[in-house]
Amino acid sequence: MSARRRGRLAPVSAPNPQRTIWPGDDGRTVVVIDQTRLPHVFETLDLTDLEDAAAAIETMVVRGAPLIGVTAAYGMALGLAADPSDDGVAAASARLLRTRPTAVNLAWAVRRVEEAVTALAPAARAAAAYALAGEIADEDAAMCSAIGDHGLPLVEAAWEAKGREGVVNVLTHCNAGWLATVEWGTATAPIYKAFDAGIPLHVWVDETRPRNQGASLTAWELGEKGVPHSVIVDNAGGHLMQHGMVDLCIVGSDRTTAAGDVGNKIGTYLKALAARDNGVPFYAALPSSTIDWTLRDGVAGIPIEERDPAEVTAISGMDAGGRVVEVRLTPEASPARNYAFDVTPARLVTGIITERGVAEASEEGLASLYPATT
Repeated sequence: MSARRRGRLAPVSAPNPQRTIWPGDDGRTVVVIDQTRLPHVFETLDLTDLEDAAAAIETMVVRGAPLIGVTAAYGMALGLAADPSDDGVAAASARLLRTRPTAVNLAWAVRRVEEAVTALAPAARAAAAYALAGEIADEDAAMCSAIGDHGLPLVEAAWEAKGREGVVNVLTHCNAGWLATVEWGTATAPIYKAFDAGIPLHVWVDETRPRNQGASLTAWELGEKGVPHSVIVDNAGGHLMQHGMVDLCIVGSDRTTAAGDVGNKIGTYLKALAARDNGVPFYAALPSSTIDWTLRDGVAGIPIEERDPAEVTAISGMDAGGRVVEVRLTPEASPARNYAFDVTPARLVTGIITERGVAEASEEGLASLYPATT
């Protein structure tokens, strides 16, 4: 990437307000947090052209379905600044659509910008795309805040079920926090709203191999907010549920079908199975931009990204000298496979928390909130 870096070593603190992407001072550059450097180093990157935006998505400098979509929208604007012709629109769209296959928000945002600018004169396209990307970012922040409002009663109900004693234990997987969106997050939005409302909380944070987005990102942002939490290995969730130590699970989604199947970070399906076996409510929190209304069968239809095996065979961390280093975990001759997502069937999902309310995980449930899409 040619993007400019600005950073500092840990301890790191989030900017205020907590946004993951914002316009640069020059009105053309786009600034993002480099999430590959967290939690040990906080750095921002200045994205200055289409390739910067595409590479940021591919290398997971930015990640999380909603944030990928917003970054892609800004990427369209950066591409059109260099070539606003019809060919330039097509080229920018094609480049961004190649970056990552699973998150539906990416294609949704690219198509939205594409449709908005094609009717305009070429000279007006870049500015219009940049403004629309900003609108999409603001919409995402508002939707995530609304997800938090609709999810808050679920946490309140868990608190009431415990006789308002002890704490509400929430288990989450991967990072569906504000780092995965523009602001608030999806799965974390109800947690943050409940915390602000004074409900005593504790969050079980799955480490989420292979990229450890739970241990690295969710734990970091919960710590920034002051929310009590514990990092656990991915396989501990079932044990905790068996012993009554989880009151509800809330996860995010990269693509959810019109019938309520939830595509999310690999390992989500196993958490849903354990939750069903132990009678623990299991919710997916997501904005409507994450719903793929063209799909009914998630297992057959959601594309599952297979990433570099090096994410499985190696891991990075901070050594005793304060240096961030990468080490190999597996025998050098052992091959690895890196499936990035899995699909949780709707039958295992208690409900889907959206910006319009909580829906049953079914075609009828989602259609009750979004009748115009069916």
